[in-house]
Amino acid sequence: MPKKIVVIPGDGIGKEITDSAVAVLKKIDNKYKIDLEFSYYDAGGAAYDKFKKPLPEETLNAAKNSAAVLFGAVGGDKWDNVAPELRPEKAILGLRKELGLYANLRPVKTIDALIKYSPLKSDIVRGTDIVIVRELIGGIYFGEKCEREKYKGTERAWDLENYSIPEVDRIVRLAIKIAEGRRKKVTSVDKANVLATSRLWRRTTAKIAGEYPMVKLENMYVDNCAMQLAINPTAFDVIVTGNLFGDILSDEAAVLGGSIGLMPSASIGEHTSLFEPIHGSAPDIAGRGIANPLGTILSAAMLLRYSLHEEAAACDIEAAVDEVLAAGYRTADLFTAGFKKVNTFEMTQAVIGLIK
Repeated sequence: MPKKIVVIPGDGIGKEITDSAVAVLKKIDNKYKIDLEFSYYDAGGAAYDKFKKPLPEETLNAAKNSAAVLFGAVGGDKWDNVAPELRPEKAILGLRKELGLYANLRPVKTIDALIKYSPLKSDIVRGTDIVIVRELIGGIYFGEKCEREKYKGTERAWDLENYSIPEVDRIVRLAIKIAEGRRKKVTSVDKANVLATSRLWRRTTAKIAGEYPMVKLENMYVDNCAMQLAINPTAFDVIVTGNLFGDILSDEAAVLGGSIGLMPSASIGEHTSLFEPIHGSAPDIAGRGIANPLGTILSAAMLLRYSLHEEAAACDIEAAVDEVLAAGYRTADLFTAGFKKVNTFEMTQAVIGLIK
């Protein structure tokens, strides 16, 4: 049976980078005979312009019935004055909710060819290889909230943080499963010295870890974790944490490798999962053919690994990306004198040329 991949380009550079990733996947499909089938749907500002809604039912239904979703990016200045509930960003939030995308995976790997682009000293960042596992549909972002109320004679607002044991259980088990295939270490990040939800998180994590004696568990407060990512990133293997802390830490870690344009991500659901680069829609360079496609191409590798269980194919793409960068190919965001400046298409073709 064909593996149905729903492609949602979105806005800005979304079409350019998803086109690149699809081209690479087609080359992989030709080699490994996976039988991929691609279909395209609108979301974000592009969908709002056509349908007056950022996430059409047709797009959502197609995503629900797919093997995986390859997503570009949404948003841009064009839609700044759209009503909040109709903003392009509501598309990705809606997909997370409707697809039950409970975990976001952010791999952070520093390769030798790009060490000089990292803001950290090379002896600190060399060898960094982390996966951050962030709980994605719970916690303070999805808790009850009040925008404005009177309390003791003054105005206040509030957001409620809460987690249940089942929510913590499934995200921690996923993190441990990932660690089993890596260096067998999980760092659980919380604020258990202050927050009741973090104490539940820590109790639950300890109980689950007891079932996996081959994986080492360490607990770390979020403020210390933020510091250690900057001074000792190679100490981490898999980091697991809640929605708020994961949002902040994954963005901090994203700069370790030297370019946000290289960073892929996966949002794991109970049935369908979604894969996207972490950079934005970059409307200022849209249509110019200079966007860096590697984050999306590496997201396609994650699609193969986590949704289709095609590990060899995923590794093939990742090795090709490493080799292209080692050979000195650079898009405009990474180019400096002495390297080979290429556009989006040329970078994509260089990757495809290395998949034999």
